[in-house]
This record gives sequence, C-alpha cells and structure tokens, in this order.
Amino acid sequence: PAYLTDIRLTVTHVVDPFSKKDWYDVKAPAMFNIRNLGKTLVTRTQGTRIASDGLKGRVFEVSLADLQNDEVAFRKFKLVTEDVQANTHLYHLNKSLND
Repeated sequence: PAYLTDIRLTVTHVVDPFSKKDWYDVKAPAMFNIRNLGKTLVTRTQGTRIASDGLKGRVFEVSLADLQNDEVAFRKFKLVTEDVQANTHLYHLNKSLND
C-alpha cells in the first residue's frame, strides 16, 4: 500500500548524561580534622573544554560540626575551589556564614 511508503522511522539513541561525567573528591584545608568532604560531578575534558576549569570557583557550604567531628559546633563555612590535582579539589576557606 502507498500509505506505508511515506512513513519514515527515525532512530534516536538515548545517551546517559552521567556517562560523560567524572567524579572528583572534595577535600577541605589541612586545618580541619576531617579532610574528605565527599564527591562531586563534572563534565569530562572534551576538546578545548577542560574539566578542571569547570571546577575552579565552585562553592561548597559545609558545617564546622562535619569538619571537626564535633556535634556542638554550629558554624557554616563556604569553601571555594582553588586548585584541582588529578581527581581532587583543594579548597580555600572563604568566609563564615554566621558573621
């Protein structure tokens, strides 16, 4: 039949967005008891887009209780990514939020 010849099938491949991302460790400055804060995602290096450039300037808000392993501490800090080495962020203490 003529009506079947006009139908065009398009095949779209669904790509998992997480397949193009890498996990980076988040580390606090050495002045804190607990250095490992967790992990964060960033899009992989591709062409002229460098993954470490996407990480610099990234801000994380952390509690002093988590950094010092002290349940009584109540201050929060903003940590800004200063340096990226391999798969690790190194942070610079920006400011206390409770000031």
